[in-house]
Amino acid sequence: MSGPGDFEIGIGLQSDKRAGDYARLGRLAEEHGIDVVSVFGDLMYQPPIFPLLEIAAATSRVRLGPACLNPYSMAPYEIAGQLAALDLASDGRAYLGLARGTWLGEVGIAQPRPLTALAECAEVVRRLLAGDTSGFAGELFSLAPGTALRYPVRRARPPLLIGAWGPRGAALAGRVADEIKVGGSANPAMVPVVRERLRPGAEEAGRSVDDVGIVLGAVTVVAADGAAARARARREVAMYLAVVAELDPTAEVPADLLARVKAEVAAGRDDAAGRLIPDDLLDLFAFSGTPEQVAAQARRLIDAGVRRVEFGTPHGLTDDDGVLLIATEVAPMLRKAAR
Repeated sequence: MSGPGDFEIGIGLQSDKRAGDYARLGRLAEEHGIDVVSVFGDLMYQPPIFPLLEIAAATSRVRLGPACLNPYSMAPYEIAGQLAALDLASDGRAYLGLARGTWLGEVGIAQPRPLTALAECAEVVRRLLAGDTSGFAGELFSLAPGTALRYPVRRARPPLLIGAWGPRGAALAGRVADEIKVGGSANPAMVPVVRERLRPGAEEAGRSVDDVGIVLGAVTVVAADGAAARARARREVAMYLAVVAELDPTAEVPADLLARVKAEVAAGRDDAAGRLIPDDLLDLFAFSGTPEQVAAQARRLIDAGVRRVEFGTPHGLTDDDGVLLIATEVAPMLRKAAR
């Protein structure tokens, strides 16, 4: 388990910005002590490799990675190539996030056997980066003997993160990953649940469950005007509450409340949907409020054993203002509390 001073602070960026914006935000985060900058891999947004390469060129310390790529819309050999490129461009600061992917049915991509796909994708990437030419015959993916990357790589094994909520995905992370990310959660009660779900895979691989860092990340809105920040967060959370509430076994969300929120969202009344979400429920699925409120939420996760807290989009009432407040006010409060 992570100790009270053993944690990282991360920023998660949506890839919907103009060229130059990513470099500016990455520099801002790095200059003020943020440890990790992730770029989301959501459907129909810019591919994460573009923002990540821009951030790599503008920074020298922060770890960087996509959170997450999936093995259905991108072949494992291509994932290996993009990871190798990012690791080279960042001088060994890249990590790879893998998840099954979401909403791919909207572009006609099926997602059969997701656990097998993730496990085999991770193995193909590992073998390619390590220069292993012995071949691999999986059920979904394979490498013919002698197949190798035709360019040098910076590191043979950049860290692997698996994005998962459920027991089987967590067990896979316990077996093969360096980190597991539970996306859309700010709930400290999920930390012991995730740790126990990691355990079967970790034990199968002969590892300690504490070898796998637990990452929790969620919508973040931080502002000097805490009420405005929480109102914005309520609107954001309303759009995915029904999904994450069903994934969190510790959250007791009344079915009638979920139904009302879904109905308002479906009707395009996001503000009305957000107003239905009470404070205690909001705090399970978003970081929001003043810097002091957001730091207190993150501190509860760190105390529960999270290795990294990832503050996600939209960060604040504007991206720049939110990232600045997280870096200059929230992060220092967390560091000071850990000393």
